[in-house]
Amino acid sequence: MSEIRYNARTHVGHKRKVNEDSVLVLPERSIWMVSDGMGGHDAGDYASRLIADRVAMIPGGLNPTERMHALRDAIIESHDIILSEAEARGRGIIGATVAALMIARGHFVGLWAGDSRIYRLRDGQIELLTTDHSAVAELVLDGQMTWDEADQHPQSNAITRAVGVGDRLELDKVRGDALRGDRFLLCSDGLTKYATFAVLQSVLTREPLETVSDRLIEIALDGGGADNITAVVLDVL
Repeated sequence: MSEIRYNARTHVGHKRKVNEDSVLVLPERSIWMVSDGMGGHDAGDYASRLIADRVAMIPGGLNPTERMHALRDAIIESHDIILSEAEARGRGIIGATVAALMIARGHFVGLWAGDSRIYRLRDGQIELLTTDHSAVAELVLDGQMTWDEADQHPQSNAITRAVGVGDRLELDKVRGDALRGDRFLLCSDGLTKYATFAVLQSVLTREPLETVSDRLIEIALDGGGADNITAVVLDVL
C-alpha cells in the first residue's frame, strides 16, 4: 500500500461572495476530489457539496476495484439527484465539475467531468492527465492552440459536460501507475486561469508539501482571483 501525504486548500477568491468549489479528502479510502459548482449561489455550491457528500458516504473495507466502482456510482447518483433538484426548483442549470483521484497498490484512477483537472509531476516534468470537457478543448486536441492558450480564451468557461447537466452523465477515466516520488495536483479552473504549465511545474517541483497549496492559491489571487480557487496536492511516498 502506497503511503500518501497531501495538502489541500480552497479560497473564495477576490470577486465571488460564495465559494462554490468543494474539496473532499478521504485518505483512509485513498480518495481525493475537487468539484466546481455552476449555477450561482445556492445552486453551484449545493451541487458541488452534494457530490462531495455522496462520495464521502462510500463505505470502508472495499477492495480497490469495488471502491472505484463505488466512486463512479456516487458521482452518477449525484447527477440524478441534482437533475431532480433543478426540476423541483423550476430553474435552469444546476451542476458541477468533478475531478476525483483514487490511489491504491501503486496505481491511480482518475474520474472527471468538466474542466477541473488532474496533473502528475514525475521527475520534474508535469503532465495533464485529464482533458477538459469544453469548447476550447477541441481546439487544443486539433492542434490549433495549447492548453495555456485555451485557458485565456474568451470561451474557456464554456464547458460541455458536468454533473447535473444533461439527461445522462458520461464520466471519463484515466489510469496509470503511481510511483514513489510522484506528485499529483487536483484543481479547479480558478487556479489554471492564472497558472501556466511552466508555473505549475516550477511550483510543484520546488515547494514543500506543507506550503505548496498556499503558494498555488497565492499565485491565483495575485493574478486576479476572479473565481473560486481550489488546489489539492498529493505526494506518493
